[in-house]
Order: sequence, then structure tokens, then C-alpha cells
Amino acid sequence: MNLFLWLEIVCAMTLVTMAATAYLIIAGLSNRNDLMPSEQAAALLLGTLIPALGIVVLWGRRIAINRAGGTTARLHVNLVFFFSLIAAIPTLFVAMFASILFQSGVDFWFTGSSRSMMEDASELAESYYDNNQRSVGMNGVAMSSDIRSVLERLPLTSTEFADQIWGQTYQRELSEAAIYRRSSAGDARLLVLVDPQDDRERPRVSVEDMEAVDSGALFVARATAQRVEAVVLLDRASDAYLYVSRDSQPEAASLYLQAENAVDSYADLTSRARVLQLQFNIALFLVSLALVGLAVWAALRFADRQVKPLAELADAAGEIGSGNYAMRVSGRIGKQDEIGLLGRAFNRMSSQIERQTDELLGANHQLAERRAFIEAVLESITAGILSVDPDGRIQLMNSSARQLLFEDSAEKAVGRDLGEVVPEFARLVSEGSMSEIVQFRRGTELLTLAVQLSPATEGMVITFEDITRQLLDQRQAAWSDVARRIAHEIKNPLTPIQLATERLKRRYGKQIEKDGALFDELTGTIIRQVGDLRKMVDEFSSFARLPKPVFRQEDAVDLVRQALFLQEVAHPEITYTFFADEGIRAIECDRHQFGQAMTNVLKNAAEAIEGKAKDAEVDWRGRIDLSVTMPDDFMLIEVRDNGVGLPQGGVNVIEPYVTTREKGTGLGLAIVKKIVEEHGGEISFAPAGEGGGTVVQLRFAVHPADHIESADAADD
Repeated sequence: MNLFLWLEIVCAMTLVTMAATAYLIIAGLSNRNDLMPSEQAAALLLGTLIPALGIVVLWGRRIAINRAGGTTARLHVNLVFFFSLIAAIPTLFVAMFASILFQSGVDFWFTGSSRSMMEDASELAESYYDNNQRSVGMNGVAMSSDIRSVLERLPLTSTEFADQIWGQTYQRELSEAAIYRRSSAGDARLLVLVDPQDDRERPRVSVEDMEAVDSGALFVARATAQRVEAVVLLDRASDAYLYVSRDSQPEAASLYLQAENAVDSYADLTSRARVLQLQFNIALFLVSLALVGLAVWAALRFADRQVKPLAELADAAGEIGSGNYAMRVSGRIGKQDEIGLLGRAFNRMSSQIERQTDELLGANHQLAERRAFIEAVLESITAGILSVDPDGRIQLMNSSARQLLFEDSAEKAVGRDLGEVVPEFARLVSEGSMSEIVQFRRGTELLTLAVQLSPATEGMVITFEDITRQLLDQRQAAWSDVARRIAHEIKNPLTPIQLATERLKRRYGKQIEKDGALFDELTGTIIRQVGDLRKMVDEFSSFARLPKPVFRQEDAVDLVRQALFLQEVAHPEITYTFFADEGIRAIECDRHQFGQAMTNVLKNAAEAIEGKAKDAEVDWRGRIDLSVTMPDDFMLIEVRDNGVGLPQGGVNVIEPYVTTREKGTGLGLAIVKKIVEEHGGEISFAPAGEGGGTVVQLRFAVHPADHIESADAADD
């Protein structure tokens, strides 16, 4: 729960508490016409108004949050909140001063001194009119006494009596005088009238006046705006009554009426003062809330108008951030204010970003094309390429490098240390050598690599190429020339030596009597050695002048069976097994060379078993397993023996003149390799595993001419 929610709760609880307190205080006043003390009234107003204004401001902030609710919500809410505070605080002060002024005015007009002054003025006016009525009444009493004396001397209808009444009237500054008598009907009948206007129609004495006087009143007086009248008893026996009046002064009458009205109004206002005080405070409370509410509404409208362009800018920035560089804002960009300036600057920025992005994408596209081209070139290059960073870690490796360095070309090397993957290359880097020939072992195969090191901007680029085949070809070509020369130089004297020895044996064998056996043994040795030399020379000649194969459709399985049969007959001490997949089709091969290759491989396996049989136990028996399969467009022939196995120390058994036997020439497997390559295939050697021995795999292409042409094109 955040701070503002706590403030809302506190303001609501405070408002309810102050409202209940105000109600109890107002209801608890004993006299409903008494005013509430000004300090108490102002305190109740402010105590109720402050939490009410707080609720309005906080609700305005909540509405702003609900209406904004975006990236610019904080700015929107802050504008509304501070705008509302700016409106609420002055309103609070105005309400406070208005309440104080009102309470001061109420205190001034409704205090005891003001009330006493109004009461004194009222009493003064009333005393003035009472004295005037008493004066007229007393004059009437005195005049009635004088008239009774005159009536004792003069009759009522005499002229002298009339003169006496006129004299009495003007002597006492009266305006009118009249004598009435009660009639038999009970009303007053005019007998004598003293009136300058002689108005006999206007009634002057009423039945109530006569009854009041009869009941013992000295006189009955009343005042109107025109005159002050009095009725007195003239003669009880004759039921005669005297009426006298004096004209009122208009100014005095008006002042009297005004005083009466003012007193009445003041009395009415005094009776309603507490209600007016409460109404004023409620009106001030409601007006203050209305003003602050109006200010909050105006703040919301103002904030919406000011923040909406900023929200559009934020949304547009988000669109640009997501990749929509064609996004533009349209709100208030035509205005000459800061927001309009910001919108125009944003549109210029987005257009520049769009243009630069298009250019960058174009450049990246070109770079991608160039990179793809370079990668294609690197992948097509037969040489291996490595890129190494300054820390010695591999950054890049093409497929040729993976094929040359790993038995499994899918092995990951990027990111690994160069010394861990290829220690030979790491040694060259540490020594600072730029070019060198190194020996590298890939599994059981020993490769010869020509390595070039080139410094790069960061790190080094290492290029290397497998020259093992080239060296073998060069060595084979050199040994072929050597074999040809040896065969030429040795073969010529072999025939005369053999013929001469045979002739000596035929001619002189029977003539020698002493040491004849020795002679026969020596001549036989010469003939045998010459035969061995002739065989060796024939192998040299065969290796040096191996003819180009003549391809024909042949049943390769049958050719394998024939070669195997010859070896089974020659080596009955060895167990031979044969396996061939069903449906193996014919291949194109040279029948003679294919058979020669199989014979040499099987013969080499038999000799390996013979070499191991010398040191083996009595019950040990040699075994040669031969299998023929046809995966894809190749025939795979696998020969597995349990002989002495491959030589140690990295000796390449297919190089010319490399042999592990005492009388071997080292040309048998070299001839096999050449025949297999002429048939578009390859030969490989591997240890047989537990128990020792060797596994030889011969791969012959079904259509060797096609593979030879594709290999030549790749080399070109």
C-alpha cells in the first residue's frame, strides 16, 4: 500500500470525524438563536475543508493515473497533482479569510452593543409616539373637563358652546374635536364637529373605543401616519364621548416607521443569524470544493493536452525501437511551441534514422554477400585455414581444416585453445616461425602438413595443406625410377649368370669326384639366388611399369573368391571366412590388376599371421575374415587378420620399400595402393582391436572413370 492511498484513507476518516463533530456541536447548542462562537465556527470549517480538499486532490491524482497509464504517466500525474495543489492551497486560504471576515462581521452586528443600540432606537421611537399619544389623550381629558363645565352653563346647540369648543381645540394645538353620543343601536352618533375640512363621513369613534372608556380607561389613544387620536368619556349619564386628534409630522412618522422596520428586520435577522451562519459556512465549503474540483478538471484537461504529444512521442520511439523507422508523429507539430518543436525534431530524427538504416542495411547486405562469398571461397579451398585471436583461441576454421585435423569433421574447435587442438601449430606461433613443414598425427594416421602463419589485425591466420600425398607421389615416382634403373642394371647380368651356372653344373657336375656335393650345393645356391633376384627385379619392373587399367564389367565377388581360394590352398594352417552381401552388382575394373591387389593383400595378411605364429602358443591358429559390401557407388572389401598388426612408430606401410619382413621388398602394398587409386578408390589400415591384428579396407568405385575425372577436376 503506497503513501497516497494512506493519505486518502486518513483524509476520509478525518472528514467523517470532523463532520460528525460539527453536527454534534451545532445540535448541542441550547438556544437555537444563539450564534456559534467565531473561533469555533472557523475551526470547524477549516477542519472539515482541509480533508475534503485533500480527497479531491488525491482523487484527481488517481483519475490522472487511470487516464494516463503509460510511459508518461508520471509526468501526467505530477502535472495534475501540482496543478490541483496550486488551486487547493489558495482556495483554502481564501476560505479561511472569508470565514474570519464573516465571523467578524457577525460578531460586530450581533453583539450585545449592537443589539442594545437597536433596542434603544426602538424604545426612543416608541417613547416618542407614546408621549405624543399621551399628550393628545391628556389634552382630551382636560378638554372634556372644561366642556362639562361649559355644558353646565350653555346648551349644546348654542353658538357660544361651539365657540368654546373651537377655542379649546386651537388652544390645545389640536387639529380636530368632536362630541359623540351612543345611539340606541349602540354605535356612535356625531353631535358636534370641529374640523376645518368638515369631514362628517369619516368614522372617528368606534364601539370598541366606547367600551374601553366605559370599562374605566382614562382615554383610548392610537396613532396613524396622518394623525394621533384620543377618545375620552365626556358624560357617563348621557353616554357622551369626546374625540380629539392632532395631525402627525410626516418626517417624524417616516422615521418612526423606518425605525420600526429596522427593529423588526434586525429582530428577524437576529432570529435567523445562526441559520445564516451555518448556511454561509456550508456555502463557503461547497464553493471551495467546487473551485478545487473545477481546478482538478482543468488540470486533467491541461495535462491531457500537454502530455498527449509526449505520449505519442514515447509510442513512436517504441515503434522506432522495434524497427518501424517510418514512424512519424503528427500531434501539434504545426504549433510554434516547445512541444511542436520537439515533434518536428523527432520527425527529422526518425527520417534520418530511416535513411541511415536503409543505407546501413544496404551496406550490411553487401557485407553479408561478401562474407558469404568469402566463406564459400574458404570452404571451397582445399587448404585448411585457422584464425586465432591474441589469446590463442580459435575464432574461425573452415571445413578443410576440420577434415585435416579431426577424424570426426563435426568436432567443435572454435573457441578452444590452439595448444589444446593442434599443439604443433601452437609451437610455431610461440616460436614466431612463419613457414614450416610439420608432422601431425590424426588418430592412427600420420600427416605431413605445410604450414604458413600470417599476422592479422587481431591475432594470426594459419593456413596449412596436407602434402602427405604429394610426398608419397614424389617418393613413389623417385622409387619407380630407381626400380626401373635397378631392374635394367640387374636383369641383364642375371640371365648369363644363371645360364653359366646351369652349364657348369651340367658339364662339370659329373666330372668332379671330390667335393661334388659341395659343387652341387654351390651351383644350386647360385641358381636359387639368381631366381630370387629375378623375382625381385620382376617386382621392380611391375612397380615401375604398372600398366594403365583396362576397365570392363566384371563380377568382383567372383574375383575375390578366386583370390581367396588360392590363398586357402597355399595356407591350409589359416582359417579363412568369407561374407558377401546379396545383390552386389558388377563393377568396372581391370580383372588382372584387381586380382593382383587382392592377392597381395591376402598374402600380406598371411605373412603377418606367420610372423606371429612363431611366438604364439601351440593351440593358437591364424584367422583371416573377408567381407564384401556395397555402400553407395563403392564396393567395400574388408580383410581382417589376427597377425602381428601394424608397425609402431608411425611407419607408413604403403610407402615403397617399407617392409617389416626380412625378405620383403616393400612393394606389395605400394602396388595395391596404386591399383586401388587407379580404380577410383582408396586403401586404409586400422588396428583390429583386442587380440591384435590389422583391418585393411579396400574401396573400389563402381564406375572408376567418373570418380577419377571428378578428382582431377577438383585438383585443377
